[in-house]
Amino acid sequence: MKELKLMKGNEAIAHAAIRYGVDGYFGYPITPQSEVMETLMAEKPWDTTGMVVLQAESEVASINMVYGGAGCGKRVMTSSSSPGVSLMQEGLTYLAGSELPCVVVNVVRGGPGLGTIQPAQSDYFQAVKGGGHGDYKLITLAPASVQEMADFVEDAFELAFKYRNPVMILSDGIIGQMMEKVELKEFKPRWTPEYIEENFPWATTGKKKGQERRIITSVELDPYVMEDFNYRLQAKYKACEENEVRYEKIMCDDAEYLLVAYGSSARICQKSVEIAREKGIKVGMLRPITLYPFPEKQLKDLAAQVKGILSVEMSAGQMIEDIKLAVECKIPVQHYGRLGGIIHSPGEVIEALEQKIIGG
Repeated sequence: MKELKLMKGNEAIAHAAIRYGVDGYFGYPITPQSEVMETLMAEKPWDTTGMVVLQAESEVASINMVYGGAGCGKRVMTSSSSPGVSLMQEGLTYLAGSELPCVVVNVVRGGPGLGTIQPAQSDYFQAVKGGGHGDYKLITLAPASVQEMADFVEDAFELAFKYRNPVMILSDGIIGQMMEKVELKEFKPRWTPEYIEENFPWATTGKKKGQERRIITSVELDPYVMEDFNYRLQAKYKACEENEVRYEKIMCDDAEYLLVAYGSSARICQKSVEIAREKGIKVGMLRPITLYPFPEKQLKDLAAQVKGILSVEMSAGQMIEDIKLAVECKIPVQHYGRLGGIIHSPGEVIEALEQKIIGG
């Protein structure tokens, strides 16, 4: 049955995973996302749904445990924060190269290096450009509320299995730690071995009599075979770009200026839009929900309408590059951001808009 509860974003991830019928979670604690695993341990889903919850010895171990579970056709996931996700990059590129579905949650903190435990959005490049080696992509969802933290667990797994690709939920320390009301969905059963065998012919479910061996690997020594495989990957990403773009437009119909922001920055910018409208400034906002695939067409269409765009990020400016590519540099695009775990205010965003775009 559905339930309405007050909880943190990290806790919502854990509860949603249990209710969706996830088979396994493998992780390692790091602030500000440790409550994901703590909640799973407290809920003891192995006694109710049979879900495996395991603290690995490191982030490297946890992503490779995900690799093993995903190869068996299981719904498996992990979560971490910035430097922990950096350690997972080799495993993620192996997962992408083996075309295996999984979900990875990154509750971003400030960097570089060990940085700070305060929130940031400076892992955008790492998430959407493929933080590991090779020409691969991570489908990337950016929640802006605790409710979306819960909802995106199911969405992420559906995309992961549809495209046989890792999916990242890119959050940050604000949404991971803040508390809001969340409607939790009804419990779903875990997939049976028969379901996996019938629906995922690639899964390593054990050799059956008369069945060819199923080998999952990302290595291929013949460069021509590897080139064909890479072309097939690019065709898959192209299909994803054509069919899976998600976004939210706020007060854009008559907008003369546009804010582009995701995650917690989008929540702040929504208030900025309201304040700017009260001052007589016609501002709208586009919130990318999928950071990859990025809403390029929607931005290009809005660029024909507005006079300028301000990219608002808790970083030195990473998403702005995708905005400029989308609008083909036909209108001014500027960046405003705070760094190192500092959170911008709605008033600061308006001030930046007036200085960098309206008066620029």
